[in-house]
Amino acid sequence: MITIKNEEEIKTMQEGGRILAKIMEKLEKMVKPGITTKELDRAAEALILSYRATPSFKGYLEFPNSLCTSINENIVHGLPSEYILKEGDLLKLDLGILYKGFHTDMAVSLGVGRVSSFVKKIINVAQKSLALGIKRAKVGNTLGDIGFAIQHFVEGRGFFVIRDLCGHGIGKSIHEDPQVLNFGKKGDGIKLSEGMVICIEPMVTAGDYNLRKSDDGYGYATRDNSLSAHFEHTVAITKRGPLILTST
Repeated sequence: MITIKNEEEIKTMQEGGRILAKIMEKLEKMVKPGITTKELDRAAEALILSYRATPSFKGYLEFPNSLCTSINENIVHGLPSEYILKEGDLLKLDLGILYKGFHTDMAVSLGVGRVSSFVKKIINVAQKSLALGIKRAKVGNTLGDIGFAIQHFVEGRGFFVIRDLCGHGIGKSIHEDPQVLNFGKKGDGIKLSEGMVICIEPMVTAGDYNLRKSDDGYGYATRDNSLSAHFEHTVAITKRGPLILTST
């Protein structure tokens, strides 16, 4: 069932989303060759608690950490570890917080140190596809409009979107209805209405879009070990247009 949020609830989610965006900015500045993903996780949890918020992911489906860290061919839900980031790695950070009873969720992809032009390209394509998807998140449009915009842009640049993972509704639960696919046809699917809050999160791969479980047992990786990129924002559907809640 899709839950509709009122203006006050959206304001609360926007307050939490701003906190989340500030935390993510601080984590991004920490990313460099030589740091471990477990260090990033510890920093994320400390920052979350300093804002009197709670990590959304810790304990969810038995995930033991606060931050998801996925590297290179690993797409999402990667487990922080003693892995030391290397020059040229492609790192995905995915983080959610619970603040005043509501969750918000966001993700970014980052090149570690100096990266190849190809890494820069896939990051750029994934980030731009998110922006295009958000533009379609308007009252009266459909989820298919969002998926089509993302898929058309990504595939037009020689990449592919993951089919077996998707975005989602969000609110008092971290994952709510509806599912927000990164592919589709214009006009298909549920019609967007005022008060819906969704997470739009393109997951882009350089090769085959089929998945496998990551070696850590929690995340997902590309089956052919091709590079992947991932971006995500929490977005409210308002009468004035899409409102990005996870932004400073």
